[in-house]
Amino acid sequence: MNPSPLSDDDLDRLEVLLEADVFAGEAMRLDEIQAMLCAVVSGPEPVQPATWLAEALGKGMDNATDPAVAEVLGLLMRLNNDIAAALLADETISPVLYPVDEACTEYDYEAWADSYVFGAGLAGDWFELAGKHADDLSELLEPMFLLNGMLKEDVEKSGERWFSPAEEARLVADIQDNLPVIVQTLYNFWRNKRMGGTARREEPKSGRNDPCPCGSGRKYKQCCGRPDKLN
Repeated sequence: MNPSPLSDDDLDRLEVLLEADVFAGEAMRLDEIQAMLCAVVSGPEPVQPATWLAEALGKGMDNATDPAVAEVLGLLMRLNNDIAAALLADETISPVLYPVDEACTEYDYEAWADSYVFGAGLAGDWFELAGKHADDLSELLEPMFLLNGMLKEDVEKSGERWFSPAEEARLVADIQDNLPVIVQTLYNFWRNKRMGGTARREEPKSGRNDPCPCGSGRKYKQCCGRPDKLN
């Protein structure tokens, strides 16, 4: 159990501090930091705090004598511990999401997913480290690639068929609703692998030359099964 979990007031304070002048606009937003840390604590290899803190705060982190920097560092370490404790206990996290419109009818899931993918890359190539379970990992990460637009961009560049607007909206809405479970499942994938287990599958495994289950129309090895997704 985390001995010093962040309160709502702590999170509000962290949001304010991340916009302090000492960071010169280089600090990530709280939603981006949370997503990055979800990947960092889930991954196959430890990522030292100095590495992810530098990404979260930019050059402002070097001003360690500044009171705002010192306070942010403390709050971020506690946030990291909160996320690690929640995922270890199989308590799905609640994503921090910012609205993308004034009416607050849509939220920036794209930035959250993109930051998760970025955080995954801090531990090296997840697919290479997954070894024989790389195909399983590809399927688990597919929702992140759909949310952050990478999957659509790759398909459109290749000139191949993408989902209709209605199909895409349905898929995106479903992924958004299930984002906490997706994050927990990715954490469990690596936890099982570290313990010598394997990811549980509910459907037959896609072969490398089979059509990709995302519906892009391409072969699995050319789409979600590509080993360069997290390079």
